[in-house]
Amino acid sequence: MVNMADDKPMPAPATADNADVITPVKATGNRAPAVSSQADKAAQFIAEHGEVAFNYEEERQVLKRIDMRILPLILGAYFFQQLDKSTLSYASIFGIIQDANLKSREYSWLGSILYLAQLVFQPLAAFLLVKLPTGKVIGCAIILWGSCETIMAACTNFPSLLALRFLLGTFEAMIAPSCLAVTQMWWRRSEQTLRTSYWNAMNGVTFIVGSLVTYGLGHIVSDKVYRYQTIFIFCGGLTVLFGVVFLFLMPDSPMEAKYLNERERLISVERLRANQMGVASRQWRWDHVKETFTDFKTLLWFILVTSISIASGGISTFGNLILKDFGYSSFDAILFSLPTGAVQIVMIIGSAWLATRFSRKGIVITAASCFPTLGTVLMLTVPRNGHNKGALLFGYYLVQCLGAITPMVYAWSAQNTGGDTKKKTSSAMMFMGMCTGNVIGPLLYSTNDAPLYRPGLIANLIMFVLVGSLGLLIPMYLMVLNTWHAKKREELGKRANIFDESMMRKREMQDSKAVELEQQEVRNIEDDNGLNDLPDLQNEDFIYVY
Repeated sequence: MVNMADDKPMPAPATADNADVITPVKATGNRAPAVSSQADKAAQFIAEHGEVAFNYEEERQVLKRIDMRILPLILGAYFFQQLDKSTLSYASIFGIIQDANLKSREYSWLGSILYLAQLVFQPLAAFLLVKLPTGKVIGCAIILWGSCETIMAACTNFPSLLALRFLLGTFEAMIAPSCLAVTQMWWRRSEQTLRTSYWNAMNGVTFIVGSLVTYGLGHIVSDKVYRYQTIFIFCGGLTVLFGVVFLFLMPDSPMEAKYLNERERLISVERLRANQMGVASRQWRWDHVKETFTDFKTLLWFILVTSISIASGGISTFGNLILKDFGYSSFDAILFSLPTGAVQIVMIIGSAWLATRFSRKGIVITAASCFPTLGTVLMLTVPRNGHNKGALLFGYYLVQCLGAITPMVYAWSAQNTGGDTKKKTSSAMMFMGMCTGNVIGPLLYSTNDAPLYRPGLIANLIMFVLVGSLGLLIPMYLMVLNTWHAKKREELGKRANIFDESMMRKREMQDSKAVELEQQEVRNIEDDNGLNDLPDLQNEDFIYVY
């Protein structure tokens, strides 16, 4: 018997005939049968070009080509989004509050308004990602928000800054869900957690690069341009240039990837069939939307991501001010924020590796939440007397470990959602939760609370405890869903315990070449629920991972 939610299925016995075959689909000279017009575009692509058999080495080469082209592009997109979003925090210690005559809550609102815009436009982002070519949508969004960032240099008062931050958030609303959609579209479920961690690790890279760039730009003194305006012009201009490059290099889907030959495109699509998630349908389905809003696990992940975002929203907006109030100068505060980036990179990728290695995201999330909990306690209890800078700084760095939790939630939700429209609407819900938290977070802090910022830190502490609790509770509900699907398969005359090929790691893929032969099942396209654009709750073959 195979544990349905386990990433470690038992390998099937290899034989002389199947030793090199990963996907036991019989190659044929005939075209596959016609598929429904409502089927996923991947099913239509396979029907037009024929099914294909391939070995492990071929798949490895295709995966390498995908990693070399697609991964750097989404890493860059997320990096520039985080960089442009973070410029307000850098500008705060270089006089934007004084130069633009901002009052206490006005600065907080500049942090919140960006996420309020993202919250409002998430439903539209989900719709556009289903209906329009993904690569074009992302490329245009990058150029537009980079332009907004550059124009923001002309803003010297609260109303104009507020308007441009809102526009910045409007166009940035596309990026995080787009990166998640691209991850679901190009990689197996077993590969998605690490890829998601890579582009989320750009948060840490942004801290390092942004701090160094700002440190240099902050030394530019001019009678005509404020220092914060220099930061906006430089970061916005770079973003626009990257957007143009992205627009030309990013394919819209594996089926439309011109840099791959026809066989490589077929392999890149065929390898995703085991995901039971579909690839791209370009059809908006309201039944998927309804299932999203009635899906209890989606609600639990929404609460989880909102909670961690409340904490991260406040600490990211006020982080440099908090460091400065430890007793450091403006330039020292920037330099001491550099290790923050390193902490986030190590925690994000390290926790993703652990979750992949041990096939348990919930437990890893709970463990990760312990670090910021301890850090917040230190920041609340250690006296600010000038002799405890080291302890306070250590607590601040522990709080930054929270960065590992958000990408884990994104990957966890994405891996447990099927159907094109439902994937996009579920992702929209996750990012609406993220935006809601980031709107609330900065408002729990105020410059009037300096230097202790007790109200904000106490709120953060409550959120970290809630996150740790949910990390233990959600897997229990997923076990119930897996049991329900097993019973449903039995009622339909299928095997109750099925093999989850999508969660195999590379070594297991090489050792276990004939999993479907072991089950004596070969799925035709028309019988493959994953390519028929079924949402996960209606797809009895869908296996939830913990």
